[in-house]
Amino acid sequence: MRKDLEIDLLRSFLAVAAHRNFTQAARAVGRTQSAVSLQIKRLEDIVGKRLFERSRQSVSITHVGEALLVYANRILAANDAALSHIQQPEAAGLIRLGAPDDYATYLLPPIMARIKKDHPRLRFEVSCDNAFDLLGMLTNGDLDIVVATHHPKAVAGQIARYEPLHWVAAPGYVDDPGTPLSLVLFPSGCVCRDIALDALRQIERPWHVAYSTRSIGLMEQAMLESAGVSVMEASIIPPGLTVIDGQSGFPPLSEVAISVHRAETGEPHVALVADALAARLGQMIDKQTALA
Repeated sequence: MRKDLEIDLLRSFLAVAAHRNFTQAARAVGRTQSAVSLQIKRLEDIVGKRLFERSRQSVSITHVGEALLVYANRILAANDAALSHIQQPEAAGLIRLGAPDDYATYLLPPIMARIKKDHPRLRFEVSCDNAFDLLGMLTNGDLDIVVATHHPKAVAGQIARYEPLHWVAAPGYVDDPGTPLSLVLFPSGCVCRDIALDALRQIERPWHVAYSTRSIGLMEQAMLESAGVSVMEASIIPPGLTVIDGQSGFPPLSEVAISVHRAETGEPHVALVADALAARLGQMIDKQTALA
């Protein structure tokens, strides 16, 4: 007899996949570490295969786990949407949402459109800035929700997913290892910038920052016209640019965590949108991925 995937098990599975740590995952779902471990074991028994590889130092997701991750996000999104629609069919109010320029350009519009379709009485007011300042605005009560990026060793908020970073440039870009690398980056404080510069320092590759801007449009234009190089999350790479990973002089990059932070106001429409954002961001593998 075929067994069904259980919602509680999938929630714990997503928490472990997001945090890559059973202790942190247990805190996120409000259970003990041993309870979460048992839940993952039950889920592995249901699917018949291992979902995580565990050692004393780390937790990594298997290929089977990666495949289940896509479906788990869809199942939980559908479950939460159904409950929200039944329990809060008239969700209404203003959502003051903060996000970096690249997320506001590429990730959020289709998600917000879907949420608006399900809850037409919601209104959005979007502010674009760096994550540090946006989180400060959230703390001060000037925003309700913030979408932010974190270093994988300093995660915070509700983790939607981990995102790979790539070196990107204009099509046909040819590197000259004898000259300093011309970089086009977000301003100081950006996690992607910090990871890129740390990687270059480790291989002692000379560089200079030619452009420092919060505008994803200006970054693309600068790379197309001035042969600059940047580092971007996989899901926000403009279609006019190309990935140049693997070339000599471009070291491997760590991934980053995309998180959703919410104000502790208890407002039901804020919680509804924050959960929907986290679920749908978790479904998106790249810009072209269709939202379920």
